[in-house]
Formats: sequence, structure tokens, C-alpha cells
Amino acid sequence: MKRSIRALLGGALILCCMAAPRARAQQKEEPDKPPAGLAIQFTYVSKCMTCHAMGGSIGSAAPRETLMNLTPEAVYAALTTGSMAAQSKDMSDQDKRTMAAFLGGRALGSTEAGDPKNMMNHCASNPPLGDPDATAGWNGWGNGVGNTRFQSASAAGISAEQVPRLKLKWAFGLPNGLQNYGQPTVVSGRVFVASDDSYIYSLDAATGCVYWGFQAQTGVRNAIAIGPVKGQGAAKYAAYFGDDRANVYAVNAQTGELLWKVQADDLISSHITAAPTVYSGRLYVGVSGGEEALSIDLRYPCCRFRGSVVALDANTGKQIWKQYVIPQPAKATKKNSAGTQLYGPAGGAVWGSPTVDAKRHAVYVGTGDAYTEPAAKTTDSFMAYDMDSGKLLWTFQDTKNDAWMLGCGPTNTAEPCPKILGPDWDYAASGILRDLPNGRQILVVAAKSGNVFGLDPDKKGAPVWKTALAEKKPGAAGLIVFGGSADEGTAYYGLNLVGGMVALNLGTGERKWYTAVTPEETPGQPPRPGQSAATTTIPGVVFSGAWDGRMRAFSTADGHLLWDYNTVQEYPTVNGVPAKGGSMGAPGPTVAGGMLFVGTGYVGVMGGMPGNALLAFAPE
Repeated sequence: MKRSIRALLGGALILCCMAAPRARAQQKEEPDKPPAGLAIQFTYVSKCMTCHAMGGSIGSAAPRETLMNLTPEAVYAALTTGSMAAQSKDMSDQDKRTMAAFLGGRALGSTEAGDPKNMMNHCASNPPLGDPDATAGWNGWGNGVGNTRFQSASAAGISAEQVPRLKLKWAFGLPNGLQNYGQPTVVSGRVFVASDDSYIYSLDAATGCVYWGFQAQTGVRNAIAIGPVKGQGAAKYAAYFGDDRANVYAVNAQTGELLWKVQADDLISSHITAAPTVYSGRLYVGVSGGEEALSIDLRYPCCRFRGSVVALDANTGKQIWKQYVIPQPAKATKKNSAGTQLYGPAGGAVWGSPTVDAKRHAVYVGTGDAYTEPAAKTTDSFMAYDMDSGKLLWTFQDTKNDAWMLGCGPTNTAEPCPKILGPDWDYAASGILRDLPNGRQILVVAAKSGNVFGLDPDKKGAPVWKTALAEKKPGAAGLIVFGGSADEGTAYYGLNLVGGMVALNLGTGERKWYTAVTPEETPGQPPRPGQSAATTTIPGVVFSGAWDGRMRAFSTADGHLLWDYNTVQEYPTVNGVPAKGGSMGAPGPTVAGGMLFVGTGYVGVMGGMPGNALLAFAPE
């Protein structure tokens, strides 16, 4: 691979990209048009893929798979002064930088900007990392393999009475960051956090000083899971995560040294968007994809992605099993009017962290919509796999025939669009596995449709109850997106678009209370209602971040507001990196050891306010 990259930069690479439209993250979108941030991807498909085809090339041009292994600096150099300068002469410098970041998977200059060596406030020493289970922490996405997102009173160290007295203790700036995808993990007095600009950081929870940083190949948008590792020299614990090229990493949690790196899926549109779940020496990883963002272009050979769950050996990264959401590989179907070969079936991305059921030896994952017609029966579903073999145990589907494609709609029924456009009602949220007072267990699952189900894991996912929370049909943005949390008797969900918090009885699905949330106005910004980010619960309190940039705390008893903090502001940071807050749309806050950790800044597909601040709060 290194040899081929050198050859590319030596003159063999031909880029067919002409002037590219500039991607403006904040511009207003026209109805049924893809977000402007995707403009550069459409430019690549329409201008570049003529030569740089996927899985092959024309003449001496390299395929896109090879280009996406280059650094953005290498791509930019080739576009400006290298072998591709002539072909890109009509591109503006900003367009060249945007294309370099698109292919490289991170911003230009991110290596130097993100290096902890160039930051203030280094930790004076790096004492041995203690047993993650011996002290209060929040490990991975759901704070346990059941993904309840609940923290006990003793581990939280913050009571309901103390929540109104929460004050900012320190702020950390993520260099070049625009979105806080990476939910903070708290283990052994340290915070592990990922950035959308490819860096992973280990910080001291009390002060925010920096222990180390590690740069992944591309951006990382998932929470980090910490677990024991064997056979890797002096390393006792590893930090596990994935990136936007579907690479999965194990890094020494003590030092930041790379232990192993494997690719969970080699399709170029594949990503790891959810935290791996670590259990009993294995990693369970869900694979998501982005083909539905490109497939409307007639030159794009839509579609081959079919979602998957991968089990890896935590010590070596060796694949134990891999199961696709859509079992059959995509096959050639027909050619469109542009002569492009089309494929199917496709879709079924896994957006949430797998939930592990040790009692039943099962792994549960939710799946997304289909990209092609007819929609596979495993899309918009919850699926159960055997923990050891990967054998499919059962499937529960909520929405049938949901074939959806970005950019299609009532005013755009172009040839690539599904004849009957589905609603895009993914199961993006992880399932919540909880014990009931009667000794049985319930698997609570929530879809973007606003439907919440209590499934019986002893009866192959048969629904025990269903609660429909949508008062009117949600659009593709969805009503429940990245999920809820649950204490011993109640599940709590934030509602997207309309705004508000709802509490449901775990045993019956009955609505206990609903609290409407009116968005706060930010000068110069449009109203941004709704809460698509995951909620977090401690005894007596549920926390919810919102699109308006507010972190709110509600009483679990009746839903009344306990605390409200506006994160949309600039912060002096402990590492000297300029930082500001913005919208919150995916990861939830984490609570451990008497502190609340909040990542703020999220653009998503709804044009949220960007930001790059990690905030740490403690009661006065």
C-alpha cells in the first residue's frame, strides 16, 4: 500500500475534478436538496469518479479506495503543486482544501493542531491506570453492556438536591473541531474523549490536564470503551474505538500507544459511528454506512452497503465472526439512463452500540432503512445474534418497505429515487435491557418513528407493549433518534423536532409524564427545537442536551426542570485551544465521581450550531 501511494504522488495519479461547489455548513437548504456539506461528495461522484472509479480505475488513475488512504496534506499537495495541478487549475484553493479533507477524512493541518505537544496544561505525571471497575466511572456508550445509560447514586456522586448547584469547573478545547460526536468516557479518574478531527485524548477528570493524544486515520465519532487486554506487552487496559473509514483500534489506555488496528468493512462508504461494546474478551462492533447520501447521483453505482455486526478478539483484533444485516450480497440489477450499473439489495446500517445479554448469550442491534427497492425484511429492525457464533436468533421489524434516499421528496422524484419513498425511520438508538420488579427482563427499543416497544427477550423479541409518541407523522429527522435512558422502573426519552421529555413505565409502556421544552433563542440563529441526543439518568434526575445548545436536568418524579445551562458561548480552556459551545444532537452527557461531563457542538443534517468544547461540571 505504501508503495502504491508513493507512486500516486510521483505522477501516476490523474484527478478529473474540476471546479467544485463550496460546502457551506450554515447555508439554508432548499426543500428535498442534500445538505450543503455533502456538495463536495457529489462533486467527487460527478467530476472525479469518471476516472477514479470504485474498485478500479481508468488508465493510470487510482481507485477511490486508494485515494482515501492518503492524508489530506498529500491530496492537497498533489492538487496544488503536484501531478494533479493541471487537472485542478480551475478549482479555488478552498475547494482544493475541502476535497483534500473529504478524501483524507480529516481537516488539513489536524496533525499539528491536535498534537498534545502543542497544548498547554500537560499532566505532571502519568501514574498507573487502575482497574476500571474499582472506581466510579462511565465506560463506553451506555455505562454497561445493557445500555441503560443509568448511573447509580454512589457512582454518580451527585444527588438530585445538588444538581441545581452545578457549576463549570473546567473546559477543554478540541482543536479544529466542529462537532462533538465522541461522548466522554470516564474511567479510573480519567476522561477519554474522541474528536471529529481524528484525535483521541486522555485527560485528568479533576483538572482536564492532558495525559496523551493519539491520532486515528480519520475522524472518530463514537464513545471510547475501556477494557482489559492481554498479550500486548506492558499494556493492561486498552481504549477501543472506530473511525470514519470503518477501522477499529485498540490503544494502550495508559500511554496512547497503538496496539492493533483492523478494518471491520472494506466498502468505502462504511463507518463506525457507535461505540464498540466490550464483553468477556470480545468487541462487538456495529458498522454503518453513507451510500444513501450519494446514491441520488446518476453516476453513482447504487448500492452495495448492507450493514453488519462484527465480533473481534479484544486482545488481537482478529475477527471471530461477522454477520450482515442483509444476508445476501448485493447483485447487479439494472442500468440507469446514464448507463450506470445499479445493485441491490442494500441498506441496514447499524448506528447504535450493540447491547449484550449475557443471560441469553445474545447481542442486540438496531438497523436502519433500506437504500434500494424492495426494502429488505431486516431493515428498520431489531436483531438478536448468538454471542459466540453470530447466528441470527430473531428479528423484530417495525417499519416495512422503508426505502429512502437523501435528496428525494415530493418535489424531487428523480430517476434514482425509490418509487415509493419511505419515511427513513431507523432504529438509531441502542436497545435498553432492564430488569423488571417481577424478575423478568424487558428490552426497550425506540425508533425514529416515535414508536417505543417493550420486547420480551425470552420470546424471540415478541412485543409486550407499544407506545406511539408521535402526534403527527415525523419526517426523516425522526422523533426519537439517539436514544433514552432507564432507571429501575422508567425509561426517559427526549423528543426531536417538537421538543420535550417523556417518561414511560418499563413494564407497561404507560406514559408517566411529559414536559414540553421551548427552545431558547440564540442571537443570529434560527429557532432550534428538539432533543435528538441521548438522555442520561441518575437517581432523581434525567439530563438532556438539545439543539438550542442547552443542557437541561429534569426531575424523574414529575418532569419539572431542575437545572438549565446555556453551552452556546466561548470558553477559556485548560489546554489553551479556543473553544465554543453549540448544539447537542447525538451523544449524551456522562456522570461519574461527582462530576458531569458534556460535549457541546453538533451540526448533523439539520444545520445545528458547531462547537468544540468539552465541559466539566461539579456542584458548588
